[in-house]
Amino acid sequence: MPSPLTHDDPQAFGPYRPIARLGSGGMGTVYLARTAGGRTVALKTMHARLASDPAFRTRFRLETDAVRVVGERFGAGVVDADPRAETPWFATEYVLGPPLDEAVELCGPLPEASVRALGAALCGALRQLHASDVVHRDLKPSNILITAYGPKVIDFGIARAAGDDHLTRVGVAVGTPAFMSPEQAGGQEHTTAGDVFALAGLLVFAATGRPPFGHGQAADLLYRVQYAEPDLSGVPDSLVPLLAQCLDKNPFRRPTTEWLASRLHDGAGEFADHLPGALLADIGRRASEVWTITPQRLPAPAEEAEIAVPTPAARISRRRLLCTVGGAALSAAGAGAGVWAWSQHAGSGPNPQPGPSNSLLPKKKLDSVWQIQVADPPDDTIPAQLHVVENLVTLVAGRGLGGIVAQTGHVQFASDQMESTWQVATDGKRLIRLVQKAGAENNAGKPGGFPLLLASVDLLTGKASDLFAEFTDFNGVLPENQLVCTADGVAYVAAGRGNFSDEGFLASQSWYLFAVDISSGKRLWTAPLPARRQGSIRLYFLSAAVVGRHLVTLQEANDGTVRAVVRDTRTGAVRWDRPLDGIKPDRVRQSMAVDAQQLYVGTTSLRALRLSDGGLAWDTQSGRPGAIFGPPLVKDDIVYAVQKERGLVCLTANGGMVMWEERGGQGAQADVTVPPVMGPNYMYNKRGSELWAIAWQSTHEPVRSFKTTGDRFIAHEKSGRVIALGGKFLAAFPLQ
Repeated sequence: MPSPLTHDDPQAFGPYRPIARLGSGGMGTVYLARTAGGRTVALKTMHARLASDPAFRTRFRLETDAVRVVGERFGAGVVDADPRAETPWFATEYVLGPPLDEAVELCGPLPEASVRALGAALCGALRQLHASDVVHRDLKPSNILITAYGPKVIDFGIARAAGDDHLTRVGVAVGTPAFMSPEQAGGQEHTTAGDVFALAGLLVFAATGRPPFGHGQAADLLYRVQYAEPDLSGVPDSLVPLLAQCLDKNPFRRPTTEWLASRLHDGAGEFADHLPGALLADIGRRASEVWTITPQRLPAPAEEAEIAVPTPAARISRRRLLCTVGGAALSAAGAGAGVWAWSQHAGSGPNPQPGPSNSLLPKKKLDSVWQIQVADPPDDTIPAQLHVVENLVTLVAGRGLGGIVAQTGHVQFASDQMESTWQVATDGKRLIRLVQKAGAENNAGKPGGFPLLLASVDLLTGKASDLFAEFTDFNGVLPENQLVCTADGVAYVAAGRGNFSDEGFLASQSWYLFAVDISSGKRLWTAPLPARRQGSIRLYFLSAAVVGRHLVTLQEANDGTVRAVVRDTRTGAVRWDRPLDGIKPDRVRQSMAVDAQQLYVGTTSLRALRLSDGGLAWDTQSGRPGAIFGPPLVKDDIVYAVQKERGLVCLTANGGMVMWEERGGQGAQADVTVPPVMGPNYMYNKRGSELWAIAWQSTHEPVRSFKTTGDRFIAHEKSGRVIALGGKFLAAFPLQ
């Protein structure tokens, strides 16, 4: 899906103005762009840091040439290019259709007629390439776009002239293991026969929804591709002999594309006649939506902006300036001023006095840009959660929700409405919370009398000002009601029915997960949750994220184990559910590492689970038995995590192969309880009482440190700050 431009994306490439990002990887970025006359194109560029390398420039030029060779009939036709520009680029037609993997996810395995038509058309595309002595080398479902007029082959980043080895280099991908030919997997020359092998793998995937050699770690896949027989179960009987011949280990026994095409399809009818109705509808939707996309550009971090927007002064009452027994305090101890304080006994008297456990702490000698004193959250079974919302960082401390300007540490608002940290969530732009109806406090309320309410929080005042949903069939008083996450205009809520209890869950209660459209307040679906053990105080959900049509959650079961559960965002149906052995619940109460293909889980070995079916894509246990990793971070198809006693490690998202490891000898002190925080040039990780910056873009060595009491860290990219929470202080450090 298109995403907004970043503040430093170029304004134009030749006559083309980028209006959105379509994707970004290790080699470059692809934009949706338009001309002044309204022509829409896909524009691919090379990362600036690679443009100075002649070998990468040569590869980029050859990719442009290969796209031209395949032509407009079978590929995205090149409309313009400037491979000699300071940032090389080329523009192609914008293809109106989903990749094959998304088409199969939407429709399920394609019918035989669709598979045959697809195969015959792709034979034509390969014949066009091979006639010019070019081999693709990376045919896979995501590189095949399905249009109403036929498939289009894209991504020629590793295509090359047959027999040409001089562009192969260490660290550059040479294919996708699940769809490689045996000779490519063994490091031998991948000829035109290798593309035929990969094409047969694509058709097996289209017919069954899985690759011919299954899923798994890269090393296992490479072995099976070379030595195991393909799994053709589920392939239509009439196609099995054809595809089996194409998947022969001996490249000299594989058929030509011309022979294969003649046996797949007779060429009758239009390509669209052979596609399922749901797929045609999706193609039509994409064709109309592309014209509704308008340019959006994320703002620069505040320190880079030419004009700083003044922040309204916090209006804090005298009552909030006082600390009381059992209350909480946030006091300015760095840049910024004022005191944030509120009491859980707000009405106990006009001038409550500070209690011995809540007197203001002395300023810590930290290296922070600013620091603020904070109290612990109201329930110590759930650690405080940090949220990034526009220019703020928010958290629940003591009995209230606070919003702090990340750039300066200025307290924007402080609430005394007794929020719970698990009942507040954000998508980065809106802050949403569960609200109790007036008079509901400590009431044994039942459904109907005290409904469940959802409201938006005003980012200037902290008040729940916009009530957008009310549900009378849930008990809004239950403390265990949970706002799981919000994304794409939808809030996901876990809520219960039955009587209130101050001793945890009741076995008599029934619990549900449901989705709410924030704009309309309409409930989209409701799904039951398993009963909770009597007296349990452990919430259902530990963390959650939405990726495409997947609601990805980590849930805690009654026996204390952690399960990864993925649901369909459209219906709430469980797509898959699997246990995560060896993981303790409290270790995964933080941001989830997930991308469009996989969920990444650390805290023991580092493993990747496919979002499509929950299968194990790879696990570091096979390459590094006994190695322990902290929670990971994934960015641009790269996974970053801290390995115990070694430090920061960088791995490919596709296969889990190590790209580089931290140098300098300080990795033995690295903390494996929190994920690393990424800045433009440095990755941040705690070691003892210091936050270290590691040069991930260059030397891979630690370069500087900051004193910190923090044990939880997040990046606030807009302000250029690392926000740290811990030791009763909230502090900010430079994010560089």
